[in-house]
Amino acid sequence: MMSRQTGSSPLPEKPQTMAHFAHISREWDPKHGAYVAKLLPGDFYATALGEHVWTVLGSCVSACIRDRRTGIGGMNHFMLPHDQSRGKSAWSSATSAETRYGGAAMERLINDILKLGGRRENLEVKLIGGGRVIAGMETTDIGARNADFVRRYAQDENLTICGEDLGDIYPRRVHYLPESGRVLVKKLTAGRNDAMAAEESTYRTSVQRAVLASDIELF
Repeated sequence: MMSRQTGSSPLPEKPQTMAHFAHISREWDPKHGAYVAKLLPGDFYATALGEHVWTVLGSCVSACIRDRRTGIGGMNHFMLPHDQSRGKSAWSSATSAETRYGGAAMERLINDILKLGGRRENLEVKLIGGGRVIAGMETTDIGARNADFVRRYAQDENLTICGEDLGDIYPRRVHYLPESGRVLVKKLTAGRNDAMAAEESTYRTSVQRAVLASDIELF
């Protein structure tokens, strides 16, 4: 594989990806020695080439799914459990309009993992997110609805859940390594949760939060 030069160190060529992932930002992460795909709300990404995937979640949920034998896997980032728009959407692309909803986000991710060579009977799932990031929203807790949906979906589809970090009041930064199945989760301070909710709904490309000391989970 050819390399490209950045500074004094050559980097591996960026892996090829499926055409419908062309909009996904993928950058080299020197800490992990891999290319990392960044997901925004409504995105999903699957890989068979050793890439990692990361995102930031508020009330949204991500399912990290992989074939435990081959390491082929990926992650999604959905905002709502079901589509109640009745065909109307202001989102910027057909893919994100569809996959901001849990059912489509799960189906599209699983289908792409299978297209890349994964087998359904080997799939394992880890679930993250669904925080109640806006105080006083207990009666319309989107995060809880997302968490309930994804648990039911996995049960109905006979998918093996081997880890989860759902609920609570914190946004989360998630870094997934499909080859090994490891998930790194950092819970973030809740002081700017209104901003987190706004960023989820407007496709903001970055989130600034202070990381809670010693609140890093690996499972």
